Amino acid sequence: MQRLLPGWFTGSHMKYLVTGSAGFIGFHVCRMLLDRGHHVVGFDCVNDYYDPALKEARLAELERCAANASGSYAFYRENLADKAAVDRCFAEHAFDRVINLAAQAGVRYSLENPQAYVESNITGFTNLIEASRHQQVGHFVYASTSSVYGANTRMPFSEHQGVDHPLQFYAATKRANELMAHAYSHLFRLPTTGLRFFTVYGPWGRPDMALFLFTRNILAGEPIKVFNHGNHTRDFTFVLDIAEGVIRAAETVAEPDPAWDSDNPDPATSNAPFRVFNIGNNSPVKLTEYIAAIEKVTGKEAIREMLPLQPGDVPDTYADVSELVSATGYKPATSVEDGVAAFVNWYRDYYNV
Repeated sequence: MQRLLPGWFTGSHMKYLVTGSAGFIGFHVCRMLLDRGHHVVGFDCVNDYYDPALKEARLAELERCAANASGSYAFYRENLADKAAVDRCFAEHAFDRVINLAAQAGVRYSLENPQAYVESNITGFTNLIEASRHQQVGHFVYASTSSVYGANTRMPFSEHQGVDHPLQFYAATKRANELMAHAYSHLFRLPTTGLRFFTVYGPWGRPDMALFLFTRNILAGEPIKVFNHGNHTRDFTFVLDIAEGVIRAAETVAEPDPAWDSDNPDPATSNAPFRVFNIGNNSPVKLTEYIAAIEKVTGKEAIREMLPLQPGDVPDTYADVSELVSATGYKPATSVEDGVAAFVNWYRDYYNV
């Protein structure tokens, strides 16, 4: 159901639909857009994959932000898999940009409940991109993941590499989104941009993610589970850097690549208005260093339970972000030390620890 807040109007700023607006990244993107005076429509089913209270708190924060913003905000508490709900939202609003951040998240959960990923990441995505093409939305932007690189080991990961060997069903559904988007770009000339996020962390983060789990247990004096014995590396990317990258990408509309060669097809571009970008910190950090940063901020030493690599995990990730920089002029730059400190400070304040 749509909920309008005071000050809803149309004006010179663009109108954005942001799905997954109660989620970790979607919340930050909505808040950043509102701070910049845009008109934002949020769309989220607020499911119980993790604590719904945290999602409700994010939504309440967005309402507070909207009350003080020059832009405007509306919210639909609906499921993307419900085609009628999606169509109703598009019938009630004309969007300049659509940013799809709604998805069933989590690598390991996809081993337990693959059907949830089909409903959200395939059916929901189809409903949204179909509505976008009928409304002739100016730019359709969607979240992909670094997990699509799967069995690839050549570092740093580049959009110009093939990504046809996913290691989890979650990654397979996100790769499917990229292929679906290309088909729509080709058939209907709908500009689409896929964003491959690399290990996002920061304030208001998900309780099932490593930083949240590590911080909670370290502050409580409980052991933390350190997989792969702490030997893998991740391109940890601060959530505000991710949000900035999302908005910059949305503002820079995808165009056909006039140099694209069908005899030597480049996976990153097309003769259709389609592209994919990595958004990562371009500075991989070993897991043990990440834990050390948490210890420094909390002033407590972690009790480590060393474990082997989990099924579906990859040893390392490292993003080549040259395409993002070239197209948008933006490169994520927040250090792990600063980002971890921001999260721990938020965690202590939010949970009164």
